[in-house]
Amino acid sequence: MNLNAIQERLHGLFPTEADIPEECRILAPLHQRAILLNGEMKIWKGETRAVHSPVHLRAADGSLAPVELGSFPVTGTEEADAAIAAAAAAWDNGRGRWPTMPVAERIACVENFTNQIVARRREIVNLIMWEIGKSLADSEKEFDRTIDYIKATIAELKNLDNANSRFQIVDGTIAQIRRSPLGVVLCMGPYNYPMNETFTTLIPALIMGNVVLFKPPRFGVLLYYPMLEAFRSAFPAGVINIVYGQGSVVVPHVMASGKVNVLALIGSSKVADRLKKAHPKTNRLRAVLGLEAKNAAIILPDADVELTVKECIAGTLSFNGQRCTAIKMILVHQAIADQFLRRFNEEISRLKIGMPWERGVTVTPLPEMQKVDYMNECIADAVAQGAKVLNAGGGASVETLFHPAVVFPVKEGMKLYREEQFGPVIPVAPFEDVETALEYVISSDHGQQVSIFGSDPDQIAQLVDPLVNQVCRVNINCQCQRSPDVFPFAGRKDSAEGTLSVHDALRAFSIRTMVAAKQTEPSKRLLDNIVLGNKSNFVNTRFIL
Repeated sequence: MNLNAIQERLHGLFPTEADIPEECRILAPLHQRAILLNGEMKIWKGETRAVHSPVHLRAADGSLAPVELGSFPVTGTEEADAAIAAAAAAWDNGRGRWPTMPVAERIACVENFTNQIVARRREIVNLIMWEIGKSLADSEKEFDRTIDYIKATIAELKNLDNANSRFQIVDGTIAQIRRSPLGVVLCMGPYNYPMNETFTTLIPALIMGNVVLFKPPRFGVLLYYPMLEAFRSAFPAGVINIVYGQGSVVVPHVMASGKVNVLALIGSSKVADRLKKAHPKTNRLRAVLGLEAKNAAIILPDADVELTVKECIAGTLSFNGQRCTAIKMILVHQAIADQFLRRFNEEISRLKIGMPWERGVTVTPLPEMQKVDYMNECIADAVAQGAKVLNAGGGASVETLFHPAVVFPVKEGMKLYREEQFGPVIPVAPFEDVETALEYVISSDHGQQVSIFGSDPDQIAQLVDPLVNQVCRVNINCQCQRSPDVFPFAGRKDSAEGTLSVHDALRAFSIRTMVAAKQTEPSKRLLDNIVLGNKSNFVNTRFIL
């Protein structure tokens, strides 16, 4: 099939309005004019920005036009200052209602919020699908996984608080050690998991007693509109405030205020570096960062080809490869390269390309045209330096729909060798000496995960030992991924700062704090009086099971 035929086929995959299932339709554009500030819905009358879906509609004449989803406020530094002031007042130097509230009451607020957004699941899922082009099945999975994460966080906090609900006596000192909030958290999530990844920082930050300034991702803004009332009614005024506007303007402004205690960002290392430097007192700033990655798959000569192909397909192309945990470089031993690539290309040719609501779809429209341009740029660069696109139709595109491309052989000096492509282009490089594959990971600026495919326990063990000192997760005969959420999610080098998991996130957004007294009778009586009289929310022995 020639390029024109492939592009014609891709063009025909975009729907007419009549093709869209009734239950998935956007009945009317959602023009958001409300901003949540200091517990109130403020009506915005200023500049707005239109939101268009990566899904295009095909008109009778064959022309394509993106679906208009709505618009949202474009606020400026004045509104950012109001959000900072509201958060600072709610924190009140640690004296605010939220940071001093009993753990059980904070949990009840989070549960209230959760119940409210569960009631709007269908609306939120539909917006995820339309805003970023994620398949309906994966959009549903993202919502449900987020709810599961919230429930697991609540359970973990109960365990943590119960374990700390006792006094310790060491060397004549009585102490109670608990975890206290850090202050004002600036929370920013990514567009590829606009709900789930955002909530893996936002929920732990909130439930530990911090107050939050939340900047929605650039794609995935409208999906938060159905949650605004839940945020407003479930939490005290000022505990969560939402910042809109141009990120490059309002976010550095917020950081420059010096009032942010924690930067929680899922994004790029360059942005994280700039934001940290914008803070006037960096020694007071804690950073919880999930950054870029260039995860490699190392395929050894004795790998099970069918299993390897299956895992590498999922690892490279789940949500179009737009995952920080995606496999973004395949290193295959020369002895098995031809066999692997033949089967890999066969399976790619069987993948369903189409619209996100279609059952069984794998490849869907990309959220931005710039990403399509970048994919083409990467392919052209590799081809110019001697690589080839191996699969039929690889790299063909129409508007936001991009046919996956397998590029081989990729080598040092090509963009695809080191840059994180974050899309459906799959670079493959051969190796003869396993040391070459190991050196690729060692020399990388990123250190999140790696996958090893093989069956020789001695060779795999010899690879595991150095690799665990380069990345934070080594996957054996399976793709790179984040789940289960109870496992630590971290990275070395430029890939992360801090560790996220249900367990670790609660600790990332808090600090161990203790109340201590000498082991004397007057001290015992004083502490007994505080505890038995329920006079302190910190010094207590209550259990919340």
